[in-house]
Amino acid sequence: MVSSRGVNPPDRVDLSVQVGALRLANPIIAASGTFGYGLEFAHLVDLNRLGGFVTKGISLQPIEGAPAPRLCDTPSGMLNAVGLQNVGVEVFVKDKLPLLRKYNTHIIVNVFGVCLDDYIEVIERLEDAEGISAYELNISCPNVKKGGMQFGSDPALVEEVVGAARKAAQKRPLWVKLMPLVTDIGLIAKSAERAGADALTVANTFPAMAIDFRTQKSLLGNLTGGLSGPAIRPITLRLVWEVGKAVNIPIVALGGVETVADVLDYVSVGASAVQVGTASFSDPRASEAIVGGLAKGLKEVNMFIFSELRGRFSKENG
Repeated sequence: MVSSRGVNPPDRVDLSVQVGALRLANPIIAASGTFGYGLEFAHLVDLNRLGGFVTKGISLQPIEGAPAPRLCDTPSGMLNAVGLQNVGVEVFVKDKLPLLRKYNTHIIVNVFGVCLDDYIEVIERLEDAEGISAYELNISCPNVKKGGMQFGSDPALVEEVVGAARKAAQKRPLWVKLMPLVTDIGLIAKSAERAGADALTVANTFPAMAIDFRTQKSLLGNLTGGLSGPAIRPITLRLVWEVGKAVNIPIVALGGVETVADVLDYVSVGASAVQVGTASFSDPRASEAIVGGLAKGLKEVNMFIFSELRGRFSKENG
């Protein structure tokens, strides 16, 4: 059954895209961890103009997160070590979700756990809640000491956690967010697809660090964090291309998206939709601005149906 929410911009260019069972009014999604619960941006961004947004990671119990400072600038990017701070699934369902239901856009809930049972229980508690379009399973976060990294790097564990989540997620599509630093991301992607993933988000931030030699201390409260922003875009573009060759399910690309051209590059190598993350820190309206420029970007290459661009580079270059 196809679900459709959101309103297309008033333009003769068709910006709608299909990500599995979800039909998005356009391919721009605000990324998890960069957009809060969506509510924090509602006074700055017209949420109804976005294809959707992904909430920050929701865990079984509330998490206080990492010590400050949590962000620092790097050349062409940013390091973050937020530590998946969140209110927990019960408070999210009770206090956050009712406020989100008034927006006519897709709400994808990022789900996180430190063990297999956590993932299952969070999804089970979300299953009875209204207003959620899909789950994004976070098996790839580099900023916590346990959980994501150990699941995301082992094909057998990926298949185990995705399979368990798939059984729990009976009502909604299941997206799986992959980690970038693996020997063969195609192999990991195939494991997730085989276990029942409906789509893949490629990819999370890269483990990295920044220090001050004068103080001999980290610039973050943690010793390490996750690198994001334009610096990683060429790497993630290759990862999307590699995953596209390995699987038959949709890909949602993520990594350094700042412009319409960035979106069109990702779609050309196989992405169905694109998430905007770090750009929202420097310009909270970045995601909406990109939506506003998509039609013009397509017209420049004489195209009027956005989805027809998907995978063209891969088809023409093998």
